[in-house]
Amino acid sequence: MNRLDEKFAQGKVLVTYLCAGDPDLPASQRHFQTLVDSGADVIEIGVPFSDPGADGPAIQLASERALAAGTTLTGVLEMAGALTGGAAKVLFGYLNPFLAYGYERLAKDCEAAGIDGVLCVDCPPEEEPEFRDALKARRIHTIVLMAPTTPDDRVVGLAPMAGGFVYYVSMTGVTGAAFSGDDALVARVARLRELTELPVAVGFGIRTPEDAALVAQTADGVVVGSALVRLVARDGADAGPALAELTSALREAF
Repeated sequence: MNRLDEKFAQGKVLVTYLCAGDPDLPASQRHFQTLVDSGADVIEIGVPFSDPGADGPAIQLASERALAAGTTLTGVLEMAGALTGGAAKVLFGYLNPFLAYGYERLAKDCEAAGIDGVLCVDCPPEEEPEFRDALKARRIHTIVLMAPTTPDDRVVGLAPMAGGFVYYVSMTGVTGAAFSGDDALVARVARLRELTELPVAVGFGIRTPEDAALVAQTADGVVVGSALVRLVARDGADAGPALAELTSALREAF
């Protein structure tokens, strides 16, 4: 077990995402610390990437700002290690930066930074066992994505490769789209619970405390990203108060 397991064992979990290095690393560190101090149970630390295919405009632009500010994976991990508090930390990114960095080196530096899980958006788990094995050797979970289109047999096949929680993508599309908490979502989360013993956290499109409360009725965790990223886009280095207000409201919603 690591902190991810502990957080989900304690009850419903709030997972918050920001792109590291937006608008720059010093400001980003303050923003992540604000999320932790305002009640986030898990923070997803986004590694900026030039081609974030799973992400909508808000996170795409955040990646562009972070890269323009000179953000590197090394800098992101150093920042992650400097964060304090009890929140679990998940490194969120795409395969190319991780592959270029080196899997063993990444696992070692993630352990040093207190990273509890890694979510690689564009890497099917069975395609890079070396990546997963390097993390597992350091007791770092590989977070696996499931979608509305993921068939049951694939869920069963992927579940043994996953750890921490299953990240259920609430829609077919990119991050930041409009959220629809309909009966299909409830049914799909219930089905995932039947197919895996891991907790299920739902993300993509969740923006408001009302959305979060609705999702928390069904899921073990609620993931909010683009709504927070938009606050950083609006307020830049001064986004702390707005981030604190929304994070606290989300945490209090369930």
